[in-house]
Amino acid sequence: MVKHQPLQVYEKQVLLSLVTGIYGCRWKRYQRSQDESSKWECAWFTILSSSFLLLLFWTYFWLVAQNDFNDFNWSVYNHSGEWRDETIPIVTSTTVGFIYITFLLILALFHISLGQQLNLYWVHKIGVLATLLTIVSGFVSVDDVWGDEWEIILVSLQFTAPFLHIGGLVTLTAVSWLIAGYVVRKERSNFQVTVLAIYILALLALCLAPLTFTCPCIMDRHVLKPPPVIIGRRGAPMLAPENTMMSFSRALQHGASSLEADVTISVDGVPFLMRDHTLRRTTDVSKVFPSREHEDASFFNWTEIHSLNAGHWFLESDPYWTVKTLSPKDRSRIGNLTICSLVEMLRLAARANSSVLLNIRKPAPEHPRFRSWFMDTLWTLQKAGISHRKVTWAPDTDRGRVRGLLQTTNEKLSVEEIRHRGITSLTIHYRKISHHDIQVYLAHNVSVTVYPVNEPWLYSILWCSGVPSVSSDAPQVLQKVPYPVWLMSHSAYNFIWISSDLVSVAVIMGIFFFQNYHMIRWRISGMQNYNPEQIMLSAVVRRPSRDVNIMKEKLIFSELNNGLGSTEELSLYPENSHVGYSHGGLSC
Repeated sequence: MVKHQPLQVYEKQVLLSLVTGIYGCRWKRYQRSQDESSKWECAWFTILSSSFLLLLFWTYFWLVAQNDFNDFNWSVYNHSGEWRDETIPIVTSTTVGFIYITFLLILALFHISLGQQLNLYWVHKIGVLATLLTIVSGFVSVDDVWGDEWEIILVSLQFTAPFLHIGGLVTLTAVSWLIAGYVVRKERSNFQVTVLAIYILALLALCLAPLTFTCPCIMDRHVLKPPPVIIGRRGAPMLAPENTMMSFSRALQHGASSLEADVTISVDGVPFLMRDHTLRRTTDVSKVFPSREHEDASFFNWTEIHSLNAGHWFLESDPYWTVKTLSPKDRSRIGNLTICSLVEMLRLAARANSSVLLNIRKPAPEHPRFRSWFMDTLWTLQKAGISHRKVTWAPDTDRGRVRGLLQTTNEKLSVEEIRHRGITSLTIHYRKISHHDIQVYLAHNVSVTVYPVNEPWLYSILWCSGVPSVSSDAPQVLQKVPYPVWLMSHSAYNFIWISSDLVSVAVIMGIFFFQNYHMIRWRISGMQNYNPEQIMLSAVVRRPSRDVNIMKEKLIFSELNNGLGSTEELSLYPENSHVGYSHGGLSC
């Protein structure tokens, strides 16, 4: 006759196995533990959390920096001498790293909420360290090549701050479940009090943060001014190579009211359009004149310049990721483009009755046209037949010679200095001017043009600030923004802000109350159900979980060997397990 022995059969815990398995490679039940995490593992959790926060900031930076991706590549080109789209590997690695670190952090929070011991797998530790070092090196590199771009964070907060505030409230409210569980379920300690105090201070700071916000789009609708005039900065360089006739034509077709161009004077006195100091990036000079590819563009004559192709580089490098959207006909036209002369662009603007903004690069002192560059340019304006009142000239040098032409400055000057120089307009980078500065200039009848504005969120901020005109690489994008992305009255935002704070605080208080009430009931019911074996095992203090499991298994086997057969006598079993019978030995 076969003797039946009572066995402990565990309930399957698939979610817990996945969480502990992926995070710490603890796939088996006996590998898991509910002991407190070691200081070493707590340190790794701190490193993981710090990596997540740094990566979150890094990701946010590159999201808002999309407005200036081309300027970043141009800065890298000026440092390295080679044109490469460095934003692709950065965006790809940032996306992968953010997903990986966020996933690990979620698993760690699951460990805490389920009361499991943290034990990050060594492979993940290497991955976290590699991600952290990559982020730090990225910060250092950007600060070296593109340090001024950090200011876009403060600019973007004028648009995103109300949404980040609500997102922060949601995050702190969700984290309150873990904080409450940690504070309530453990014995009181100084560290718990510190964690709770930090959490309360963070919540208080977040609730009051809107008092510091400066958001131009929080305003009454009837105060909103007309949309800023769009200036095609080097034409529409996302749709055709910059500073070419096709680019300027595309800009006018997509609603640009004015055109902006970079002017260089050739060695024989012909003004032509070129952004760079050399011809390497935007022409095939390395093939046509290989020995002169590093030579300054202004030391070529017009015949040599006009013989170069100015379109192949655009099709090959795809600087704005837009080549695939072009028709075969447009690609064919781009492939045959040449460098545009100033007179060609001015005639196009005159036919379209558009104004132009010229950024003129004065020749070097050793240049043959150093003394006559001004007359070369003025003669070109007359030849093109465009009204001088349609032309704005930068920089604001040679003021005594520039008569009948509007002049603008790229410097941030005081109102008194602007009046002293006789300037009526200011063309300035968006990072160098604040909402308050804009209001001061407009109050003194100084026209302000802000560049580069390529994203709808930045266009919306400047629209709400009352900026008259913006210079953009993407007129085709801004043309599709008929209204600011968001606009809200002060009373409506105050209602949303205060309501969000009150709801968040109420939910957090409810979570703390529920956790405390639930824990009191659990402790009372637990004391009523304790038996001597459980008390003995619970008295094992600071003993590794594997030793405790061995003690439990010895107790089970001793009971089996003594012939105990009822489930009541096996009171050691967890509540989520049940007793079964099998032929032969123990199975689980």
